[in-house]
Parts: sequence; C-alpha cells; structure tokens
Amino acid sequence: MRAADDRPSQRLLVIGLDGHEDSVGEAWMREGNLPALARLRERSARFLLDHGSAKRTGLAWEHFSSGLSPDDAERWSAVHFETDTYRVWHEGTGFTPFPDALSARTVAFDAPYFDLNRTGSVRGVMNWGAHDPGVAFHARPAGLADELVERFGEYPARECMYEICWPSPDRTRHLGDQLVRSAELRTEAALWLLRDRCPDWDVGIVVAGELHSAIEAFWHGIDADHPLHGMPSAPVAADRLRAVYRAADDMVARLGEAFPDATIVAFSMNGMGANGSDVASMLLLSELLHREEFGEPLLRAPREWRDAPDGLPMLPPGVDWSQAVKTHIRQYPAPIDWARRVAADVLPECAKRALRRDRPGAKPPGDDGILRLPFDWMPTEHYQPWWNRMRFFALPSFYDGRVRINLAGRERHGLVTPDQYERVRDEIEALVRSCRDERTGELVVERVEHSTCEDPLAMGPSDSDLIVVWRTASLGFEHPVHGRIGPLPYRRTGGHTGPYGMAYLAGDGIAPGDRGVASSFDIVPTLFDLLGEAVPQGVSGRSLGDVLRERGCARAG
Repeated sequence: MRAADDRPSQRLLVIGLDGHEDSVGEAWMREGNLPALARLRERSARFLLDHGSAKRTGLAWEHFSSGLSPDDAERWSAVHFETDTYRVWHEGTGFTPFPDALSARTVAFDAPYFDLNRTGSVRGVMNWGAHDPGVAFHARPAGLADELVERFGEYPARECMYEICWPSPDRTRHLGDQLVRSAELRTEAALWLLRDRCPDWDVGIVVAGELHSAIEAFWHGIDADHPLHGMPSAPVAADRLRAVYRAADDMVARLGEAFPDATIVAFSMNGMGANGSDVASMLLLSELLHREEFGEPLLRAPREWRDAPDGLPMLPPGVDWSQAVKTHIRQYPAPIDWARRVAADVLPECAKRALRRDRPGAKPPGDDGILRLPFDWMPTEHYQPWWNRMRFFALPSFYDGRVRINLAGRERHGLVTPDQYERVRDEIEALVRSCRDERTGELVVERVEHSTCEDPLAMGPSDSDLIVVWRTASLGFEHPVHGRIGPLPYRRTGGHTGPYGMAYLAGDGIAPGDRGVASSFDIVPTLFDLLGEAVPQGVSGRSLGDVLRERGCARAG
C-alpha cells in the first residue's frame, strides 16, 4: 500500500451514473443529444459491465461501495427476514466502504449504501438525494450536511422520486421537471464540495440517481412495444427522460472541465429496461402461495380491473398504487392480531408498548447504526400474519419473486421437515411454472433458481430458498387449480432488466477503444490499481489495469 505522504500523481474522478442504460445512451449519443458523454466515450477505454445474477439482489451500489459480491458479503437481498418472529424489513448497509482501505484521500457525494461513519477519514455527504440510499442522511466532517442544505436546499425530487406517474401527463411532466432540477442542483453541489469545500482529494466520487428514478417512471415513453406506450403520458415521459439524460450529460461535462487533471471513471453497475417483476413479485406470487396453502383467496380484483380493455387495468391519476391494490386484499385478523386488539382494551400501558414493539414490520431493536425501514407499503407484507402457518411464502421483493420455505429447525414455527425440503421445493417450482399470463396466455416463469447455500438449515436472513425469474410483466395469473389471480394495474414501467452496465475510463496511459465485457465487480479493484495501491484481500473482482493499456480490442456481446 502507498505511504500516506506519497500521493498518486493523478487524481481519480469517479462518476456513478445510477440507472444509465447503455443502449439508450448509445442511441442518443449517435443523435448528438449527449455531447459530453460522446466526447468522453471517444477518449475512453470502454467496457460493458456484466453484473450477472447479482443485479437481482437490488444491492448494486452496496457492491460498489463495499467492493463485495453477494457471495463474499453473504448478503443476497436488502430484505431481512427474522426466523424467530417472521418479521421482515428493508435493511441498509453494515459494511465499511472500500475507500477506508486507501491511502488516497477520498471525498464522496451521494454514493448509495456508503456509510461514512464506518470509515476513518473519508469525507462527504450521503443520502442528500440518492435513489436507494441504504443509509440515513449524514456527512463528515460534522456540520457539512447542514452547510450543503443551507447552500443548495433539500433535494428537489425527494417527495416524488418514486412516484407512479404513468396515469397522468401532468404528474409525469412534474416528476421529470423535478428530476432535471435535481440533477442540475446535484452538479452545483458536487462542484462546491470537490472544488471549494473539500478540494484536497485524490479520489472524488459523485453518484447521480436521477436516471434511475427517470427510467423506472418513464420507460413506457421510449419503448414502442410497452403495453402503456399508447398512454397520453408516454410522449411526455419520452421528452422528460431525454431531459434528465441531458442534465446528467451536463454534469459529466462540468465535472470533467473542473478537474482536467483527473482520470475519469464513469460507470453504471447494470442496465435498465422494461419492468417485468413488480406486480408478480409484490402481490401475485403471495396470493398464489396463500391459495395453495389455504384454498381461498385474499385478493379479489374489482370488476373494472377484470374487465379492463386489452387486459390493462388503469390506475386513476393521483391514486397511490399500493393503496389502490391493498384495498382489494381481504383483511381479517390472524389469531395473534386478534389477541393484540383484545389486550389493547384490558392491559396496562407498559404491556401495550411491549405488544407494539413486537408488531410485524416494526423497526427492529439495535444500536448498530444500520438503517432499517418497514415494508408496510408493499402488498406482500399483508400476507405476513399467515407466514408462520404456511409451508412456504413469498418475501417482499423489488425484483424477481423470492420464496422462503417454513423449514423446521430454521424458522421458529417450521412446518417442513428437512427430509421433506427438496420435495416441497419441487412442489413450489411446479406450482409457479403452471401459471400463465392471463392477457397473453404465455407461461409466466422464465426459470426458477435455488439458493446456493448448501445447507438449507444454515441459510441466512437475506436469502431465499427459491428465486422466480419472470418471463414477462404479468399483471394477472391464470392457474389450472386456483383460477384467475388479478389482474392489477402496472406499477413501475421501467426496471433493472438491461443486460449490461457500462464503464468509460479516460486518462493518461489509458488507450481508448472498446474492451468487451467485464464484471461489474472489477470496477473497485481497478480503482486501487489506477492509484497504485494494493487491492485488499477479500475485495471481489479483478483489476482491469492490464486491459486498459491494450489497443485494438473489439467489444464483445
């Protein structure tokens, strides 16, 4: 490792383009709409980044911030399941960011899942406006967060960045305008932080999440094959997505101009595309498993959804998707909930508080500094009171379907014995594979993957026994025994289905040209290599240093 007083001859400016889709960027660069990225592309060594199955964890930026793959981190999802209580929550990061191992001085801005409190000297601000922050709003040194907010205000899109706006052209335009404003303000804040407030850095990290928010909301505007492409909001969505890309392009231009001495690493960990999972993973799978176990439905889609033209239920403008869907999930109390309601009338206040602390979805205890958020907004959570009486159940998921087996010896109220495990796993797989999309008649499952944990009894709290990869964006299932499930309206129109992320690396000694496909996990060890520092043991991936100096390589894939 480099001595503390032996600084690298060149600085690294690391620009994370969270949510950048390479195919969209390439097309718009060819049209001349993204001049800064086009110039950077021409002078860069260029890679497509393959995140593999790790992209389905939803933890791409934890993989960057920690330098660890899911296997090396032993964390396969941000969804944490507690086997004793059957509670589940969205868990932020507990890992030390990789720059803590650098001698190089690092300043970082808005990198998701990057906990400054777990580093010794890294400075910066986190969760000012990250799309999926994984940490609470905080900064180092003390007072820096207040300084940034005093100068630039709160993140403009904070209240609408996750909005489901496709039913309304006006809401689509509003979200797009707020994201553009957020990207513009992010550029000003990043320049202030790196140029004026903390100029003595060797590694500057800036991550922009506006593209992530925009593609998830606006994909139907640019995808002519999307079922919602004919909505009145689609032209507005396409226009605003271009505007957000242009704002990100301007950020790249201005950061590059401000620090011409820096080697630039601009990248996105994975690609984006049409959303194929929200409705199936967040509700239809839970309902299917509930019907299999109890023989009766909880979800009853209203007639206007069942009879919707073209099988596309509409969501009224301004109506929250989660609230609209949960309205149609039958609510009756499980025995423990009934007991709580009775106890509320007869127990002293101290006992009531104890009961409230044990409620499903409540924030778990602990002073470890890890951000924990409830899943009370996700319809899957409404099935939680029945999990301890089911042989298997669907966990909350932002991506593919995740099924947990209620295994004796692992879950507190396990119903499946270890000798039954493989048979039950096969039963679940056959169950989901027999479902067809009610609109197209196609099978809904692309493939089913099993946990890589060799011993099911040792499976961790972020893992699941099966992962269901959906073939298409099903809004409703048809099952030969359980009948029609749904349909429901679309939630997000865009998702994490693009095949590749991308990386542009430009600087002295780096030969420009296409370099084919690399692993997304290669970015962090490459940063160590560019700084002339040893890659710490345990960091995932490998350095691309040797490949960066090769000329004449053609892009693969």
